[in-house]
Amino acid sequence: LALGARAGGGGCQLPAEWRPLSEGCRAELAAIIVYARVLALHPDPYGAYNYLPWQRGPPGGPQHGAGDLFYSAEIELLCDQAWGSMLEVPAGSRLNLTGLGYFSCHSHTVMQGYNYFFFLRMDENYILLPHGVNFQEAIFPDTQENRRMFASLFQFSNCSQPQHVLSFSSDWEIQEDNRLMCSSVQKALFEEEDRVKKLQQKVATLEKRNKQLRDRVKKVKRSLRQARKNSRHMELVNRKLSEKLSSAGGQIPYINSLKQENSHATYLKV
Repeated sequence: LALGARAGGGGCQLPAEWRPLSEGCRAELAAIIVYARVLALHPDPYGAYNYLPWQRGPPGGPQHGAGDLFYSAEIELLCDQAWGSMLEVPAGSRLNLTGLGYFSCHSHTVMQGYNYFFFLRMDENYILLPHGVNFQEAIFPDTQENRRMFASLFQFSNCSQPQHVLSFSSDWEIQEDNRLMCSSVQKALFEEEDRVKKLQQKVATLEKRNKQLRDRVKKVKRSLRQARKNSRHMELVNRKLSEKLSSAGGQIPYINSLKQENSHATYLKV
């Protein structure tokens, strides 16, 4: 499994929306698929496709201890390219494949003298590179299981070793039905994941609103408690004031009588 490097860090991580795909589904998305033998390996210099995260210098500069981690391979096609491939070369053609070696988050490795199924792509300079569709494996060893898995892709191709591949071919229509079903199933899965993601976003929005409402309720309850506290304080003040007024109520008649006497005395003098 090939992983994308984490920006600014030494670890590796996949995109958040990443989901694994079967080899059959990934074969539909691969630009080029070939069945080939590795004839020779050649060390590759530090360059645009061969570098490690700590190598910050320009391509062509010092390798900074990369050693022989990177190499290219000379391969010979044992069959015509698979159906739908964007490579118009016949069986027996020899090609150079670069971008091989041991990288920080993935490895594209082969051994001289062995056969492999390759998912490849071609860059703008017509350089062939492994095509890690969906950040998954791009090179498959020549095993019984892999022959059976990729047999339908080479069923009508001109192979120099037909007994190795075509003997595992099954009915073409069944294979095509499986391919179509794979595409439709994957599409349905992605649509369902999108629907779930939208629902999760709605739930997150509702939870945020709910939290805001809870905060508002807390503020209202706090204000209500403060109002009740103030009301109890005012009641206490009013009660004390009433008690003072009641205690002072017995002195009012005496004061009124003094006022009347003073008023009468003043009248006599006049």
